[in-house]
Amino acid sequence: MSESTDIREKVRQRYAVAATSGSCCAGADCGPVDASLDVDLTAGGYSALELETLPDGAKEVSLGCGNPTAVADLREGEVVLDLGSGGGIDVLLSARRVGPTGFVYGVDMTDEMLEAARRNATDAGVTNVEFIKGYIEDIPLDDATVDVVISNCVINLSADKPAVISEIARVLKPGGRIGISDVVAADSLTPEERAERGSWVGCIAGALSYSEYRHLLEEAGFVDITIQATHQATDGMDSAIINATKPAEQSSG
Repeated sequence: MSESTDIREKVRQRYAVAATSGSCCAGADCGPVDASLDVDLTAGGYSALELETLPDGAKEVSLGCGNPTAVADLREGEVVLDLGSGGGIDVLLSARRVGPTGFVYGVDMTDEMLEAARRNATDAGVTNVEFIKGYIEDIPLDDATVDVVISNCVINLSADKPAVISEIARVLKPGGRIGISDVVAADSLTPEERAERGSWVGCIAGALSYSEYRHLLEEAGFVDITIQATHQATDGMDSAIINATKPAEQSSG
C-alpha cells in the first residue's frame, strides 16, 4: 500500500467512526493529545437560525472548522459542490441558499457518511441535492459544471493537495469561485513541526502553510486569492477561510 493510499484509508476509517460517534477522533488512533496545545476545531460559525433548519443527525456529525457557506456568497440558481461533504450540513445549508432552481452536490469517500447525509437530506425535506461517492483528488463531475466549490476542514487531510486544487479548477465554470474552510499552518512551522501536531490531533494532519496554499491556487490559475484566519486551532495553526476565483474566459478578438 502506498503512503498516500495508507493516509486515505486511515482518514476513511476515522470518518466512518465519526459518522456514528459524532467525533473526528473518537475510536480512532489519533495518538496522545497534549492538553497544553488547546486544540480547537469546534468554532464552526453557524448561526442559531441556520442550525434550527437542520435535522439533529446533520448537526451531530458536523466535523468542520468553519462555515464556508457564510463566505461563499451563494446565489439563487447556482450549482454548488461540497468536497468531503460528511453528514451533509454544508450541502443542506447551501441547498436552501441556492433555492429550488439551484443544485448542490456532496462528494465523500466514506459509505457511512454518505448514508448519514442522504438520511439527513430526507429528514430535512431537501431534494435539490445529490451525494456522490468519490475522492476529492478525482472529482466525479464533468469539466466546468459547478459555480461554487466549498469544503470544510477536508483538504488538509488529503495526501495529494495539488491534485485537489487542480480538480477544483477543472470542475469550476469560468468565473466560478471557491469558499473553503480549512486548517492552515504558519509559514514559520517546519514540515516536521506540522507533522508533530498532526500526530497529536489527526483532524489537522497535513495542513498547508499560508504561502503553500496561495502558491497552489496560483499555479492552478486562481485569482483574487484571500486566506483569512478565523481562530487559532492550536499553536501555529489556524482555522481559516480561503476564497479565490477562476478567471472568466477571455473573448477572442
